[in-house]
Amino acid sequence: MNAQESRRWQLLAIVAVIGYLIYLLAPVLMPFAVAGMLAYLGDPLADRLERLGLGRTLAVTIVFVVIVLLTVGALLLLIPLISHQVDNLIQNLPRYGEWIRDTAVPWVQAKLRLDPHTFEIDRVMDAVKEHIGSIGSVIGKLSRSGVGVLMWMTNLVLIPVVAFYLLRDWDRLVAWVDAMLPRSIEPTVAHLARESDKVLGAFVRGQLLVMLALGIFYGAGLALIGLSVGPLIGMVAGLLSFVPYLGFIVGFGAAVIAVLVQYGDWVHLLLVCGVFVIGQLLEGYVLVPKLVGDKIGLHPVAVIFAVLAGGYLFGFLGVLLALPAASVILVLLRYLTERYRMSELYTETGRDDPVIADVDASVGPEAGEVHSEAHPAASSTDGQPPVAP
Repeated sequence: MNAQESRRWQLLAIVAVIGYLIYLLAPVLMPFAVAGMLAYLGDPLADRLERLGLGRTLAVTIVFVVIVLLTVGALLLLIPLISHQVDNLIQNLPRYGEWIRDTAVPWVQAKLRLDPHTFEIDRVMDAVKEHIGSIGSVIGKLSRSGVGVLMWMTNLVLIPVVAFYLLRDWDRLVAWVDAMLPRSIEPTVAHLARESDKVLGAFVRGQLLVMLALGIFYGAGLALIGLSVGPLIGMVAGLLSFVPYLGFIVGFGAAVIAVLVQYGDWVHLLLVCGVFVIGQLLEGYVLVPKLVGDKIGLHPVAVIFAVLAGGYLFGFLGVLLALPAASVILVLLRYLTERYRMSELYTETGRDDPVIADVDASVGPEAGEVHSEAHPAASSTDGQPPVAP
């Protein structure tokens, strides 16, 4: 093994060890991941304040105070609204159950010609209540557990503390990582880091704005229609819009059921359809092109796979970091594709294939007739048809 191959194996071993450690420590990495995202979002603003003449600590303090004020303001605004909407939803649950039992299920059975006992609503409702009760008991046990409460409180305290220190030392951490890289791969890693930063900047900041705008639009539109739980449905649809079509499907389905239960007429149903159609057009032609752009280029199937794979491997932390990680992986795949096209494996011209040279098949002009010209034994030299062996 030469020196170059040895370095490659060493780098591969380092990457494998780091990945394995992240996999093992995933349950305790949540506050650090959230804090890192907050620091990444706040670093450009802190850099701008530094260019205006402020010290790094003062600039970070201003950014941190702004982030805290925005977070507290959003919570003070959203918590009463969400609480009111949840109470409204709980009060209307019996009406939703009656509508499903008396209207939706008979209609489905009549259209599909199903056995009336196919959907036993009472059994389904009992199962739902049983699962809700089990979930509630688990949550109750967790809330009564001193360890669970301590972990939640520790995470809530750690996030702002870690975010402040990461934001203050962000440039030094980046410089330290750059200094620790092997010099042989430092230019390549630096280039990929810059490209990843562009993609992440476009995605994280842009997608958050898209989610916020869609949540406000859907909530306001459904509230103007008169839907009692419209703001709650709009917020859920906006929150889930980071997965392509998931927010639209969940929000539209919930809004259709709610409007049929509350009004039961075609006018309000068409108004709900109009809100979500306008929302999809707004997302596809205005919000995403303007706020996110086409720098990411993630296919919807790749987005769904990334979210599911991240959740399976790392739980909620994987779901949280799935799309940023997929964006970085996309940058790496583009780089590897260019390297492949520049390699000898792609550019080297091979010798003529003896099989292709020996069997020169051509398609005839009539009805796709195929003529074989390579085997002299296939035809007779005296014009007679060949004799089968």
